[in-house]
Amino acid sequence: MPTNTRPIQRALLSVSDKAGLVPFAQKLAARGIALVSTGGTRAALAAAGLPVMDISELTGFPEMMDGRVKTLHPNVHGGLLAVRGNPEHEASLLAHAIQPIDLVVVNLYPFRETVARGADYETTIENIDIGGPAMIRSGAKNHESVCVVVDPRDYDALIAELEDNAGETRFVFRKALAAKAYAHTAAYDRAVSTWFAAATANGPKLASEAEGTELRYGENPHQSARLVLDPASPRLGVASARQVQGKALSYNNLNDADAAFECVAEFEAGRTAAIAIIKHANPCGVAEAGSLVAAYRAALACDPVSAFGGIVAANRTLDAEAAKAITEIFTEVIIAPDATEEAIGIIAAKKNLRLLLTGGLPDRRAGGFVSRSIAGGTLVQSRDNAVVDDMELKVVTNRMPTEAEMADLRFAYRVVKHVKSNAIVYARQGATVGIGAGQMSRVDSARIAAWKAGEAAKALGSDKPLTVGSVAASDAFFPFADGLEALVAAGATAVIQPGGSVRDPEVIEAANKAGLAMVFTGTRHFRH
Repeated sequence: MPTNTRPIQRALLSVSDKAGLVPFAQKLAARGIALVSTGGTRAALAAAGLPVMDISELTGFPEMMDGRVKTLHPNVHGGLLAVRGNPEHEASLLAHAIQPIDLVVVNLYPFRETVARGADYETTIENIDIGGPAMIRSGAKNHESVCVVVDPRDYDALIAELEDNAGETRFVFRKALAAKAYAHTAAYDRAVSTWFAAATANGPKLASEAEGTELRYGENPHQSARLVLDPASPRLGVASARQVQGKALSYNNLNDADAAFECVAEFEAGRTAAIAIIKHANPCGVAEAGSLVAAYRAALACDPVSAFGGIVAANRTLDAEAAKAITEIFTEVIIAPDATEEAIGIIAAKKNLRLLLTGGLPDRRAGGFVSRSIAGGTLVQSRDNAVVDDMELKVVTNRMPTEAEMADLRFAYRVVKHVKSNAIVYARQGATVGIGAGQMSRVDSARIAAWKAGEAAKALGSDKPLTVGSVAASDAFFPFADGLEALVAAGATAVIQPGGSVRDPEVIEAANKAGLAMVFTGTRHFRH
């Protein structure tokens, strides 16, 4: 991978957003960097007294077709795409008198703003930028040699980079700006495609309707849906799984199967067998054991009512014994890294049951991004790849947890990461015994989980709630001691939580008074 620095001798500037443009260009010119520009950008620079070459002088052609064609020229893209130091590319530059361009500063026609103000169809079309994205993509592709700036907020960073590196830019800096440039053009193209989709005769459709696989419908029958693969993602999982049998997967099947497989991936296949049973994207039973069938039986015992019609995920090759147990009740989907031929044969008797094989587990520590649309935009965040095994656990109570309690606390914290907030998980002997999810009050989650554990105990012929003698995990801190007191009332003996509340001392005091052991992780696992 290149690590070299590169000088900037010539810059092409063409921006719609002219905020900070003139001071930035003045600093470039002060460094002896030749400026080339277009239209209104060139006029603004010339008005400020800066020496600037018009793009038509560089290309030898005037702007034409109402400005639609001005930068789409070999003298522009050859100057951006030529690989410095490549003899053939250098010879082509000389043969065709093309001047290298080392910096391209472009931000695009205000398409979103044009749509937002309710412009007519023709005006909106004219605000679809063509030359700008082309220059950005050319420069970003050749980031080994060229620096690309698409955001005025990066002007100061570029000047600082030049000052710190004797007038040159580092490869790592250019690479970061290239990544930002491609994200910029991708967002721009999505905005254009979304507008076009809404403007079609059939009304609003998915912006990505030309991509992926069409599903029968979305979360509900009146919603359309597609599965769009991310070719850049190396993570194994539902999207890339091989469907061995069963009817077509629905949007909800895929969403729940993903939740199940991500949850079970918290348990390394080489260390223990694990099963996660998911219903409506929430775990209703998770367990680890010496075999998949034992793990399945323990996971099912947590909430056998909710498990009916659920999704089952395994962290290792599905065997016949486990397959037989899973098919004893109605199950929508089974997902596993692999399955034995005997297990596949057992599942084949249930013609509608989907079997997905992924080839492996997704890396629980891998980076990546998750997104969610909101009105007028998209929220994007890095995925929650925090792993309890990597956390510095701190015992904050007088009583230390026993070795068995600590093992269950770690287990419970792996699971609570995958439960919708507010989340409480009770666990004992490597299995969940009560799960409270998605409540506005953490106290309610604790009580609901305990109630469900009581119902599960009755199904097993016991009057003693399964939470008695368990440990408990909370995805976030307890703002008051009442949440902890609900765990005590359920019979928990140890608790794991992030800590960080201003009332931590009050909560710790309540734990000490009850004789509980409590561990702080310092890491929260909200999941909305």
